[in-house]
Amino acid sequence: MYLRLNSDELAIKDIFNSFFESECSVERVRSAQHEGFDPKAWERFVETGAPGMCLPESSGGGGASLTTGAIVADLLGEYIAPLPFIEHLVASRLLSLLNPEHDLLPSVASGEKIITLALKPTSGDTAKIVPAGAIADAVIVNTGSDLILIVGKDSDSYLRNTADLPLGNRSLAEGEIIATGSAALSAFNRAINEWQALIAVALTGLGRKAVDIGVSYAKERYQFGVLIGSFQGLQHGFASSITGVEGSHFLSSRAISALENNTDMAESLSGMAFLFASESALNAAATSLQYHGGYGFAEEYDIQLYYRRAKGWPLQLGDPGLEYQRIANLCLPSGKVA
Repeated sequence: MYLRLNSDELAIKDIFNSFFESECSVERVRSAQHEGFDPKAWERFVETGAPGMCLPESSGGGGASLTTGAIVADLLGEYIAPLPFIEHLVASRLLSLLNPEHDLLPSVASGEKIITLALKPTSGDTAKIVPAGAIADAVIVNTGSDLILIVGKDSDSYLRNTADLPLGNRSLAEGEIIATGSAALSAFNRAINEWQALIAVALTGLGRKAVDIGVSYAKERYQFGVLIGSFQGLQHGFASSITGVEGSHFLSSRAISALENNTDMAESLSGMAFLFASESALNAAATSLQYHGGYGFAEEYDIQLYYRRAKGWPLQLGDPGLEYQRIANLCLPSGKVA
């Protein structure tokens, strides 16, 4: 695994950095925060080819690697962009794998239709707290034995949440079974691993930006007649935060590489990267918010936007304690953990 981007990857990063800077400014993020989605920015995003960039060319995609998708995910986290790129990328790759001839795939590959997946198996008649569920045109749901595709929007299902995410509940009525059996469930689990790894990458970008916001504030804010950035306690806090963020960059890069190469450690590394990045990003955002003092909680300051997302993005998967337990079961002999 090589952490430095090559010339082609740097060019891709520059292109999408320009896109996010112009289309997902903090003002645009604020204007979209109650819906968690900016449709105009998505229209421009579609023009870049990003929604289908990691789909096979045979499915109408760009044939790019998951590593390339991670470059965009990192920037999405840095700009906390209100775009369902990660959910769409993962779910579209799953649909392409399970049913490459599906009628919906061309519009999904182009980005005309947004697709997502329910992260948790659903036993009832409703998939609950689906990422991008309030805006998606299609949702893939795991019922425990079958994978069901639900087509159609349900904007009325929007669930208010701290992180301003377009979460929604989706009814399984009239859903189409697109795959069944162990192979289908294995493919779904792989999609969840990809989601975890890409969210870890996005949280790394978020955490890095949160530290930058805090450092910039510390260079401008005076207290007791001096810049607060001169206080050693703050310097130590920032140093500790960025160390954790860079650690999550390394671990999430390992997870992406493992998924790309289909290694045996891919599943556990994805979970580890997700948990570590969740902790690191939240610590970075919380530290910067604390160093803002009372201003950190004011809506006028940007750091609260990053803190709320650092808190809310990981919770889409559910209780972090259960994920720690699952990773422990993967890494330790059977029966050592519940």
